[in-house]
Amino acid sequence: MQLKIMPKKKRLSAGRAPLMLFLCQMISALEVPLDPKLLEDLVQPPTITQQSPKDYIIDPRENIVIQCEAKGKPPPSFSWTRNGTHFDIDKDPLVTMKPGSGTLIINIMSEGKAETYEGVYQCTARNERGAAISNNIVIRPSRSPLWTKEKLEPITLRNGQSLVLPCRPPIGLPPPIIFWMDNSFQRLPQSERVSQGLNGDLYFSNVLPEDTREDYICYARFNHTQTIQQKQPISVKVISVDELNDTIAANLSDTEFYGAKSHRQRPPAFLTPDGNTSRKEELRGNVLSLECIAEGLPTPIIYWIKEDGTLPINRTFYRNFKKTLQIVQVTEADSGNYQCIAKNALGAIHHTISVTVKAAPYWIIAPQNLVLSPEEDGALICRASGNPKPRISWLSNGVPIEIAPDDPSRKIDGDTIIFSKVQERSSAVYQCNASNEYGYLLANAFVNVLAEPPRILTSANTLYQVIANRPALLDCAFFGSPLPTIEWFKDAKGSALREDIYVLHENGTLEIPVAQKDSTGTYTCVARNKLGMAKNDVHLEIKDPTRIIKQPEYAVVQRGSTVSFECKVKHDHTLIPTVTWLKDHGELPSDGRFTVDKDHLVVADVSDDDGGTYTCVANTTLDNVSASAVLSVVAPTPTPAPIYDVPNPPFDLELTDQLDRSVQLSWTPGDDNNSPITKFIIEYEDAMHEPGLWHHQTEVPGTQTTAQLKLSPYVNYSFRVMAENNLGRSLPSEASEQYLTKAAEPDKNPTAVEGLGSEPDNLVITWKPLNGFESNGPGLQYKVSWRQKDGDDEWTSVVVANVSKYIVSGTPTFVPYLIKVQALNDAGFAPEPAVVMGHSGEDLPMVAPGNVRVNVVNSTLAEVHWDPVPLKSIRGHLQGYRIYYWKAQSSLTRNRRHLEKKILTFQGSKTHGMLPGLEPFSHYSLNVRVVNGKGEGPASADKVFSTPEGVPSAPSSLKIVNPTLDSLTLEWEPPSHPNGILTEYTLKYQPINSTHELGPLVDLKIPANKTRWTLKNLNFSTRYKFYFYAQTAAGSGSQITEEAITTVDEAGILPPDVGAGKAMASRQVDIATQGWFIGLMCAVALLILILLIVCFIRRNKGGKYPVKEKEDAHADPEIQPMKEDDGTFGEYSDAEDHKPLKKGSRTPSDRTVKKEDSDDSLVDYGEGVNGQFNEDGSFIGQYSGKKEKEPAEGNESSEAPSPVNAMNSFV
Repeated sequence: MQLKIMPKKKRLSAGRAPLMLFLCQMISALEVPLDPKLLEDLVQPPTITQQSPKDYIIDPRENIVIQCEAKGKPPPSFSWTRNGTHFDIDKDPLVTMKPGSGTLIINIMSEGKAETYEGVYQCTARNERGAAISNNIVIRPSRSPLWTKEKLEPITLRNGQSLVLPCRPPIGLPPPIIFWMDNSFQRLPQSERVSQGLNGDLYFSNVLPEDTREDYICYARFNHTQTIQQKQPISVKVISVDELNDTIAANLSDTEFYGAKSHRQRPPAFLTPDGNTSRKEELRGNVLSLECIAEGLPTPIIYWIKEDGTLPINRTFYRNFKKTLQIVQVTEADSGNYQCIAKNALGAIHHTISVTVKAAPYWIIAPQNLVLSPEEDGALICRASGNPKPRISWLSNGVPIEIAPDDPSRKIDGDTIIFSKVQERSSAVYQCNASNEYGYLLANAFVNVLAEPPRILTSANTLYQVIANRPALLDCAFFGSPLPTIEWFKDAKGSALREDIYVLHENGTLEIPVAQKDSTGTYTCVARNKLGMAKNDVHLEIKDPTRIIKQPEYAVVQRGSTVSFECKVKHDHTLIPTVTWLKDHGELPSDGRFTVDKDHLVVADVSDDDGGTYTCVANTTLDNVSASAVLSVVAPTPTPAPIYDVPNPPFDLELTDQLDRSVQLSWTPGDDNNSPITKFIIEYEDAMHEPGLWHHQTEVPGTQTTAQLKLSPYVNYSFRVMAENNLGRSLPSEASEQYLTKAAEPDKNPTAVEGLGSEPDNLVITWKPLNGFESNGPGLQYKVSWRQKDGDDEWTSVVVANVSKYIVSGTPTFVPYLIKVQALNDAGFAPEPAVVMGHSGEDLPMVAPGNVRVNVVNSTLAEVHWDPVPLKSIRGHLQGYRIYYWKAQSSLTRNRRHLEKKILTFQGSKTHGMLPGLEPFSHYSLNVRVVNGKGEGPASADKVFSTPEGVPSAPSSLKIVNPTLDSLTLEWEPPSHPNGILTEYTLKYQPINSTHELGPLVDLKIPANKTRWTLKNLNFSTRYKFYFYAQTAAGSGSQITEEAITTVDEAGILPPDVGAGKAMASRQVDIATQGWFIGLMCAVALLILILLIVCFIRRNKGGKYPVKEKEDAHADPEIQPMKEDDGTFGEYSDAEDHKPLKKGSRTPSDRTVKKEDSDDSLVDYGEGVNGQFNEDGSFIGQYSGKKEKEPAEGNESSEAPSPVNAMNSFV
């Protein structure tokens, strides 16, 4: 393959469409090389190469030299105009023109005055191809006038007042540099208090007594004439009012002082500029200088801000103690309002300066010379900007183009001249003038119409010698019109030059970024245009780099001994190095003690002066290397013990036997530091794909200094070696030279190939791409192939870039496909890849499950069966079946609202499942849907079923009201979850004596429609315990318990006339008179006192009443109250939270106990809303509508679920 240079095409950013199309075909300008052989016979219009500045201020004491130099073929002739008219230099004996040049020399040193030659000059250089003109050069002599004489009165003022000493220098050309000094020509010190303004005046924010002096002198230095002018000295006297005696104070009026301000402290006020606002205009590219100087006491500090933006960081500078703000290289973006703030302890003031940045014209696109061949097209573009926008005008050979000779190939379009099918007579020099009120730009650009065959200007058979692994640049300077194309070939065989290895520059130079040994050869540069062809051979030799393989080492020697530094150099055998030794970067001392041989520097009889840095420098004609070591001279000391350490790094790495897939690496071991080297570790770096990362290559025994390394294709290898001994591993060696292996086809294909659809009509093929190391060559791509698995279609293939995904569109829904992905690069294909199976995109299932059947197992569990849907209707991967079920309404409460739907999912192809956690005696609806990877299919028809009755929950509350001497009234609320039709209530109760022993149990049946019941004929002043529960046809529900006490007999204290209680009162009085009754009551009182003491002690210790043992001994086992957690009755606890007992009762004052809502739900299955049930009813599904258990209200006794509910807790 050959490399070509094609001429670039110009593009314009504005203009009409036909103009754009035309300009897009134009050839760019070609600069004619200044090759002497080429210029001998190549005509070229004039080009101005040197000229004096536009504003030329001259020294009137020296001759005037106005420069004008130009080149061209034939050599141009020169002429001048002065103030717009021809300047005939032959008529002025003081004016001469430099031979072979247009430069004017005006001799005013012998006679004449500089003022005579003031004016505007312009130079014209002309030959047969056109005329170029210079800028308008304005000649003005420098002026340094004297100060006008003036009488300066002494200035007297009070301490602390402000002061301005005016300078007012004479107007000179150029303006002078102002500075203040004293009579001794010493600059006056300046500070935040005293400083010089931009106008040259000296400002005092406040004066001090030490400011008193008589020699404040302003100087003006005129640099062009090297003269300094001096103003008359100014006398200043600062007087302190406190020091004035009464006589002086009486005879000295305030008007005799400078100003009338008090010497007391005062806030700031601006000395310059005046007012609150001012304006400033500056030109683009100049230095913007803004100044604020303030007076005040204490001395004010100045701050600067930009109101509508921030100050440019890298272009902003503060001068004169921050009183002057300077912005260099000012641009239009620097326009805006700037504010200076003066502040002291008594206040602050500010002044706003409005800055406007204008711009003299500056180039956007300056016109460039055009070299065209006959019948070619081209354009000159002259684009400038400024503020205000500059006006563009064209001249041809120095004449306004409007009055210049007509050229049919030329067309003017604003800032562009378009040339079409030029002829040799179209050659001319064009001038573009861009001007506004602030200045102008003038540029010459010629159009040279030439018909020249290609010429190669580089000498034939030039030999280039380059050090390996460095860039090589092979020149091919050329010229021709039309612009030739350049092609490069290597060796006579025409070896292909790869574009990723070689860089071809526009000037024809061929660059080899990293020259290798195989880059050696003969390179041919071929230049062609329509008029002919030229070629040239150059030769490239790649040399091995010069290296110091054994460097001098740091040495510590004793005085009087001999030291030797070794410097072993390895170099290319065709290069002859010279080795030079330096001491402290200078020449070696001329002393016979210093001996230099081939590889060593020997210093005998070492003295203290010999200490220092010794450097070995090896030079060849192509490169040089150096290495240094320090010599330290010490007093004689005993021989130190040997030092044991990790090895020094290996060095002198060399690559030989360089093959496509292998190379031999050799090295020289470093010092083992008294511990034998056990092995060498070799690492490699891939500078092309992973620069800076080192990877393990191999290990070899410590006795081996070479290794045969296996390589991968298209890797730019570098190697390094580390040595290891029993003490550890050395630092890595220096990297070897780089070795770029040749490209080859990939050895492997991408992995993790998958085919999945993201939409119903596509197939997304993904894979894990190869990394750069695995690519084996440039141009890594992938060949993606697919076909339907069950069809007879051929493979469809597409080659894609180095990506990791390809989308096949327009596929049928969920069809199996065979897929393979093969890697390839510019060298070929990887091995045949493995075939994997994928599927196109899924869509929602189309058919609902049929024949849905429900088998109610018990009041809380149902089994659902359905028929599977056809596989083709699933249109995706079967994920399972999903049951939606919800409670329609209760059998008892028909108006109850619908509850939230619950969901159970059964994975896979199962066709039945269990629904747990149902509510007894309820109506349910359900439907079944099939699920795939895309989502759910349509629902089956709703199936309705009902659950049978279950045992009820405990009554919602139970309370005892209206206790009397021998009766108790019970009131209750029905169960919150009857779970069926209540048939009756069962009440069981038994007395508890003073020792907490339980009495006989009484069983009582109560109709279901009752919510109140009164028990009569009870013992007075007796505690009773009640067990109460409801029943349905399914059995007994959970019970609720309560305790209560009948009232104490108080009949004995009734009035005598209450007849209804006379008999009972008489009976009580008779008993009370009995001795045995009195003794019994005393015993009971004593026992109660002891019991209260024990209870108080146990309560403080967190104890419990020992009732359980008593109940186990006396109560019926069938009605024993059970704990909720383990099915046994709990002990009577002091759960009353330390409340005092009222009349011995252990119940709340309202004797009300509320039972929890039923917790018969999916929560008992332990999986929450995301649980699932297996085929046998174990939980694997999802559901929603989970409830939290509510805490019990009030102080209720322990209670447990009924045995039926306990069974329903497990399915």
